[in-house]
Amino acid sequence: QVQLVESGGGLVQPGGSLRLSCATSRSIFSNFAMGWYRQAPGKEREFVAGISRLDNTNYADSVKGRFTISRDNAENTVYLQMNSLKPEDTAVYYCAADIIITRDSRYWGQGTQVTVSS
Repeated sequence: QVQLVESGGGLVQPGGSLRLSCATSRSIFSNFAMGWYRQAPGKEREFVAGISRLDNTNYADSVKGRFTISRDNAENTVYLQMNSLKPEDTAVYYCAADIIITRDSRYWGQGTQVTVSS
């Protein structure tokens, strides 16, 4: 059974930072692109950031310049460093893995809550 295990969510004030982690198996990590989606209450799940096996990255316009996605090959883990957080970043963040990261990606984590509020 494929497992993607997220961690690092929490409550942070506007302007603050959080780092999300997504740990998985070696086979998933080495064979698939990985990425992050998020879903706010009452909204559709939306793309946040993705990283290919060759470390090519792409970001949603809403997070460019504030979020950074990276891979740690030794730990089979993908990170999402989130800086300058805004209340509109509040959502459940999901890790995904597949050949190409889309809403229909085959593998998903359970999600981690990020709340940005004063």
